[in-house]
Amino acid sequence: MHNSFPVLRDSLLQRSIVLRAEMDMAAKEETYTLGKFLTHCTIILWLVFILMNLRTGQKLPWFNTDLKGAQAPLAMEGGDPYIRALMRTISASESNVTNPYSIIYGGSRTQDLTQHPDRCITISVGPNLGNCSTAAGRYQFITTTWQEQSKKYHPGAEGLWLWQHYSFEPHYQDVVTYRWLSDPRAWNADLSQLLRSGEISTVLHKLSPTWTSLGYGIETNDMSASLPQIYQEVLKEELALTQPPNRQANLATPNP
Repeated sequence: MHNSFPVLRDSLLQRSIVLRAEMDMAAKEETYTLGKFLTHCTIILWLVFILMNLRTGQKLPWFNTDLKGAQAPLAMEGGDPYIRALMRTISASESNVTNPYSIIYGGSRTQDLTQHPDRCITISVGPNLGNCSTAAGRYQFITTTWQEQSKKYHPGAEGLWLWQHYSFEPHYQDVVTYRWLSDPRAWNADLSQLLRSGEISTVLHKLSPTWTSLGYGIETNDMSASLPQIYQEVLKEELALTQPPNRQANLATPNP
């Protein structure tokens, strides 16, 4: 139904209607402009967030399936598959990159692994902001920890007296870490036995003061919560490697 009430040109009623229409249009334009502003702000914040994560070498949540650190095989051959799987799990959180043995805190690389690189890189995020870290290698050893544990578990120092150093080649990074994790006196517990009993969370908790990204430390990351599941996956691979070749073939062949 149309309103038959006449509206006179330039009347007060007409001017009121026009003014109301203009106000409504201005309000819509203001709302639209505010919406565009908020959208642009959101996009900018996400870009800043992504760039900061990439700069610090951290993974974003949607990269959870990118397990370069865990997938990289150990340079060391043999040993307890449960401890080997634990080493790869530590790598998933501490050095989740291709070729983790040469990585330095912050994402740079070292080409010289004759000894620990001992580069102190400024920490730009987290509870230790402003300090620096010498963490390097697959297990992100800081210099002092590497020297301390190498004296106990490294096959042998190179050089003489004050010039002695311990090779940081991939094989030796693995050997020192393996022997350290296998020593019950170092952890007041037999980690291998705990792992065989399915207590991976207990083990990660014990290790978290040393490797602070394992889920119970002060520097957890987006990988930390997934480490028990990652451990189970790499354990399957390590156990398969311990099977004799003919046994592996039998496992791969379905029963008739």
